[in-house]
Amino acid sequence: MFNKKLLLTLTILFSLLLMGCQKNRTVYSDTGFYFDTVITVTLYENGSSEILDECMDLALNYENLLSATIEGSDIWNLNHNAGSYVTLDPETISLLQTALTYAELSDGVVDPTVGSLSALWNFGSDGSNIVPETSHIEESLSHVDYHSLSLKGNQGILLDSQASVDLGFIAKGYIGDKMKEFLISQGVTSALINLGGNVVTIGSKPNGDCFRVGIQDPFEKSGTPALVVELTDTCAVSAGNYERYFEKDGIRYHHILSTTDGYPARSGLSQVTIISPDSTRADALSTLCFILGYEKAASLIENYPEDQAIFITEDGEILYTDNAIISGK
Repeated sequence: MFNKKLLLTLTILFSLLLMGCQKNRTVYSDTGFYFDTVITVTLYENGSSEILDECMDLALNYENLLSATIEGSDIWNLNHNAGSYVTLDPETISLLQTALTYAELSDGVVDPTVGSLSALWNFGSDGSNIVPETSHIEESLSHVDYHSLSLKGNQGILLDSQASVDLGFIAKGYIGDKMKEFLISQGVTSALINLGGNVVTIGSKPNGDCFRVGIQDPFEKSGTPALVVELTDTCAVSAGNYERYFEKDGIRYHHILSTTDGYPARSGLSQVTIISPDSTRADALSTLCFILGYEKAASLIENYPEDQAIFITEDGEILYTDNAIISGK
């Protein structure tokens, strides 16, 4: 669970410290709760309260557009009108097309129609901690097939009436890119966007240094870094088995599901972090690489020369591509 008050306090303190060092510079920061997580946006150079407010409004707008659980959203409408074409926002169409690209690339390892399966597992805050019946998992899994999602012009359709779209593996990455795009269009030259496990930076710190971002240690309490990466005008997106999970009978059940057997993926990894100039790609690849496991994932990342990957195994070993920029603990 996030401690919202603590996070907000730390954000304010950090902003005040930076303002103290840069007396002629005003730092603008805000924190909110969207996409089931705490997000923080901080503008260091050429920002304003108006720009910050508009950026936070973007988060709300995208949540209302892309959430599978908000009635009336594009994804909700698509899921509740299976078998019929639904008119969708151009941005929803664009993201669905990108999601289908990664589904095709991975032969369905990541799949935007995983909604019927993910809804079966309960990783919410009610503490029910129920492992679904195998028969129910198999039934839901039979409706996970990205080929059942068809897009035509500004419309989409689910050909399987029991299929359901869930963009959890890619939506926050897309939103991070769009928030960055907006801030740059407003003249912001230094900023940090933190969407939970998705961190997006604009430029560098006001003093010219890189942003130093801690990568969560999956074996320690929240806020404990396993290592630190340096980011300048790029992003770091992490996927791991410590983010949303419950334990039952000594087994950890986490939210990254295998489309092969319908259970939480067990690949020998506890976390994957992708560093990339493209937050959408980093989000999709972090989930895909986690499911694939180290060897297959490392081979996949070779196809993306702009990106770096950091892997933390279930045994705590840290592995990373040669070009990953690590600062240490």
